Amino acid sequence: MRELIKRYVFQVQANDFDNAGAASSTIKRNLKTIAINPSIVRKVAVASYEAEINIIIHSNGGEMVLEIYEDMISIKANDKGPGIQDVDLAMSEGFSTASNAARELGFGAGMGLPNIKKYSDNFKITSNEKGTRLTIDIMIE
Repeated sequence: MRELIKRYVFQVQANDFDNAGAASSTIKRNLKTIAINPSIVRKVAVASYEAEINIIIHSNGGEMVLEIYEDMISIKANDKGPGIQDVDLAMSEGFSTASNAARELGFGAGMGLPNIKKYSDNFKITSNEKGTRLTIDIMIE
């Protein structure tokens, strides 16, 4: 069984574009302080940022949980709905259901989920009308 070294929980509010990226920036800073390889920090930063932005743009709010183990970093991003109607379609590069307001701010290019999958060693997504759950695992080299 893996030994948990550190755990952080971040609340993410829907439509809170003023604080977009705050949780992922804190995650990145925390990993740098414990001497995680910079290439791993970069993967975690990209994946956590994309997950955070997805919660802000597409959900009714949620939370991100960062768990650091000696051999792995795990991020769980859980939101409070409304869910993704077609997960396979949402995993397609360029597909987006972002609002015009989000797009005007430079968000919603349809690369969030594909980028998360690209930068993770293990990626799992489940979604229904109650919410979407992402598990993002990145192995520490």
